[in-house]
Amino acid sequence: MNIRFLKYSIVFIIPFVAYFSINTSGWWTFSTAILVYALLPFLELFFRADQKNLDQAQEELLAKDRIYDYLLYLVVPVQFALLFYFVSVIGVIESTPLELTGRILSMGITCGALGINVAHELGHRKNKFERFLAKSLLLSSLYMHFYIEHNRGHHKNVSTHEDPSSARRGEWVFFFWFRSMIMGYISAWKIETAQMKKKGYSSISIHNEMLRFQLIQLAFLVLIYWGFGYMPMIYFLVAALIGIIQLETVNYIEHYGLSRTQKETGQYERVQPWHSWNSNHTLGRLFLFELSRHSDHHFLASRKYQILSHHEASPQMPTGYPGMMLLSMVPPLWFVVMHNHIERINKEKA
Repeated sequence: MNIRFLKYSIVFIIPFVAYFSINTSGWWTFSTAILVYALLPFLELFFRADQKNLDQAQEELLAKDRIYDYLLYLVVPVQFALLFYFVSVIGVIESTPLELTGRILSMGITCGALGINVAHELGHRKNKFERFLAKSLLLSSLYMHFYIEHNRGHHKNVSTHEDPSSARRGEWVFFFWFRSMIMGYISAWKIETAQMKKKGYSSISIHNEMLRFQLIQLAFLVLIYWGFGYMPMIYFLVAALIGIIQLETVNYIEHYGLSRTQKETGQYERVQPWHSWNSNHTLGRLFLFELSRHSDHHFLASRKYQILSHHEASPQMPTGYPGMMLLSMVPPLWFVVMHNHIERINKEKA
């Protein structure tokens, strides 16, 4: 009996702790933030990166095992149940400014770690049901355009200046947030408008998925306002923004300073494992459904999370995603660490 899948169930600790954070008081309301951005980075200092890959027979077996898909599906009701609970109590539960901050932060972390992250995985699937689930999870962070820009923009233009989600060398993460969010949104509109023109539809049409996304998100906000009031809607907006900032910080660390060579024809070289930073640190991998094995994901986006591989040619992060995200918050230190890594990589390639 295959029980490998159980290791990925560790991710459900996050919504459990978030529920605890929402219901507790004082500094305990920051329990989710402490778990994700203090405890996990600390523990990963003591866990060796695991570069082991599955053999071909194991890959084929695990790729067909639906239990790994069911774990992703389970995230959807968990995420929306927590979100429903959050908006139903956040406006009535007595909170100090400190406690309110901790509760909103907990919901926001869940929006990023569960909502957007699992939406990213499901958004690459060919199954319409799984893509519907991906869009639903993105709705919980009001970032539905990510489905269009990421799949049809980012994966095409990654590690070039044409990609809003690829951080340039020397770019501060705080400036990157604004550039990536604004230009990514504009890019999604351009991509979908071009698609409408190609299909012979007007850009102002119900066939335009970007337009539908805006209407769905607006209706979702109105529903929260109608059911729970003005302030819970505002608190949800802040939580959604926290989830989005987490995503954009992950985007920042995943491709920072890496670039694809542009050929004389004007085309870029094919996306290779060395165009994405990779992390094999175990806890970060498990809590994010292997997102940190990002090099293989970009090399072949259709590969399911449970069979993503380590590539010897991919640049390796010093630690896992939570630790790297914290490091990026201190740009001078980030530049020292990452630029040294980039210089070493360039020397090895020369």
